[in-house]
Amino acid sequence: MCEPANYNTSVSENPPHRAGFVALAGRPNAGKSTLINRLLGQKVAAVSFRPQTTRRQQLGILTLEHAQIIFIDTPGLHAAKHRLGEWLNAEALRALEECDLALLIFDISRPPEEADRLLAKTLQEHFKGQKVVAAFNKLDALAPQELEERVAQFETLLVEADLPQADRVPISAARGDQLDVLIQTLVESLPDSPPYFPSDQLTDLFERDLAADLIREAALFHLRDEVPHAMAVRVDEYKERQETGAYLAATLFVERESQKGIVIGKGGAMLKEIGASARREIETLTGRKVYLELRVKVRPNWRNDEEMLGRMGLQRNP
Repeated sequence: MCEPANYNTSVSENPPHRAGFVALAGRPNAGKSTLINRLLGQKVAAVSFRPQTTRRQQLGILTLEHAQIIFIDTPGLHAAKHRLGEWLNAEALRALEECDLALLIFDISRPPEEADRLLAKTLQEHFKGQKVVAAFNKLDALAPQELEERVAQFETLLVEADLPQADRVPISAARGDQLDVLIQTLVESLPDSPPYFPSDQLTDLFERDLAADLIREAALFHLRDEVPHAMAVRVDEYKERQETGAYLAATLFVERESQKGIVIGKGGAMLKEIGASARREIETLTGRKVYLELRVKVRPNWRNDEEMLGRMGLQRNP
């Protein structure tokens, strides 16, 4: 992971300190988690080419000399097909209603689709009269002559969704392009306030929560399309071993026996690959050696099982 950029947001000798909560809204796989990791210079949010990698509301805390931006990385808004999907959408909308500023992230590597229009309209309905910033992400995927036309298409989308006042910033979260402009735009829209968190705190999740997300990310990477979102991860045990090590046991839940076989693989090969990748990421995050033990269980229709969702921290009353 890259080092965070030195974002200079000062516009005068003694600027007021600004701080506030910024909710990231976007379609699944628009680049919300990639953006948070890039800005913080450290991986705190799971990232995958698969949509809906984020399944919980997570804070990414960026502390600058004269400002503190608390990003709320929310699940991507989508058409819900089960109880889990409904909860994910509710989490995203709740973040919008509770924050100071909304950062709407569009993937401009492809033309606007109906889902993009619905997203913008949903934001307008749940964030009336408040500040919105639109980040046109993945500009690195377009040739210069294509970029201008694509940005114009998304600007038209904002006007049609009754969000003409939204500031627009083309960025590349993966490459880091224009992030200083984005940060300056966000800071200028935040209220005057002292910081909410210590300057060395990057997120609000505990290590065991982050570990669960990183295990699931590794599984999504290795399994590709075979077991997309029918899988969940629960950390069963997390024990520190002095200051330099930790023991971690986790269960991967799937919905069918056939999926269990795919996750385990021939002779346990796939599960070993998932475990090795996850262990490396967890060790990078924690800075210590980790012994990781994984097992796989079948829990039919767990995405509609409210008791199961509650046990995994993926359910709460509205």
